[in-house]
Amino acid sequence: MTSAFLYAAARTPFGRFNGALAGVRPDDLAATALSGVLAKTPALDPAVIGDVVWGNANGAGEDNRNVGRMAVLLAGLPTSVPATTVNRLCGSSLDAALIASRAVESGDADVVVAGGVESMTRAPWVLPKPSRAFPAGNVEAVSTTLGWRLVNERMPAEWTISLGECNEQLATEFAISRERQDEFAARSHELAAAAWDAGFYDDLVVAVPGVDLSRDESIRVGTTADKLAGLKPAFRADGSITAGNASPLNDGASALVIGSETAAVGVDPLARIAGRGTSALDPQRFGFAPVEAANRALARAGISWSDVGAVELNEAFAVQSLACVDAWKVDPEVVNAKGGAIAIGHPLGASGARVIGTLAHRLRESGERWGVAAICIGVGQGLAIVLENTTLPENSTTNREVAS
Repeated sequence: MTSAFLYAAARTPFGRFNGALAGVRPDDLAATALSGVLAKTPALDPAVIGDVVWGNANGAGEDNRNVGRMAVLLAGLPTSVPATTVNRLCGSSLDAALIASRAVESGDADVVVAGGVESMTRAPWVLPKPSRAFPAGNVEAVSTTLGWRLVNERMPAEWTISLGECNEQLATEFAISRERQDEFAARSHELAAAAWDAGFYDDLVVAVPGVDLSRDESIRVGTTADKLAGLKPAFRADGSITAGNASPLNDGASALVIGSETAAVGVDPLARIAGRGTSALDPQRFGFAPVEAANRALARAGISWSDVGAVELNEAFAVQSLACVDAWKVDPEVVNAKGGAIAIGHPLGASGARVIGTLAHRLRESGERWGVAAICIGVGQGLAIVLENTTLPENSTTNREVAS
């Protein structure tokens, strides 16, 4: 089997719920990210793309009917380029990258584009279809933006609690204080703003046509733990989770070019996809699922946490992020050093490819060899990927050698 490599990454700025991207359809956002990542590989003939694998969590509105294929058509790619849409909720575009890498490794395709999109603003309300025509009673419209909807009554009640209550339970289980959560959230905003100011995201983010948005819209400059401490708990009267230490609702898209070592891409690869991991546990403990996913990915890459120089963990909630970092016993300073989803945003289907692209660019910037990207997924799942930096000088074998 050949190895799979990451050649390019791009994403749109992430907009706030009802913000600057509210007027943009999700299929148009997807096409923007797809066009943006292919612009980074101008020598690549789009006709040789073996598949496009696209992540999307909601898929109940304008992103229905295989939004990956819609992105291909709207981006002006040849109609011969196939595409599929995958749904692993928050992990959808990371899952798309894993699927793409397997296709390359198996020889099914030489180049695959992976990515994802979500417009949480434009997620529609839905009505349950009646079991027979013309029911006499009223029917309730259900929002598809986030969380469980139209729940099967056979599901145990403890599985179907709100995402916030799930994480309140994690806070209790691991004794993670409100203070730690607020400090983590404030750090996310501080680092994201600093990364934008330093130009880190300039090469990763592509503009959305017709929209005046040059940066991620949810970043709040000047956020401090003291300011966050003044917010009221959102899920329990005596709880620790607030709107400030959880990720917001967002709109955006992201994309990756993945190919073999000999793919006619025209640029050198950023990273080798060295390991993959999936995991699952009780649905209410979903926030802790990245722990085992990352451990499995590391084992398949043949390395340990002591080799890892950079981690990108999607910050669904500060508490679940802290629980994962504590369990890995990794240096917290290498986690989300350019900010995380609490500041940048979490458009569900786009977040997995975002953390992969950010990780690859962090490795290139720092000279570290190994990095891990991981994400938690509602209903009790986690995904992770290990990247090996391929931009290192020859004969560099460890993070410490590169740093010295």
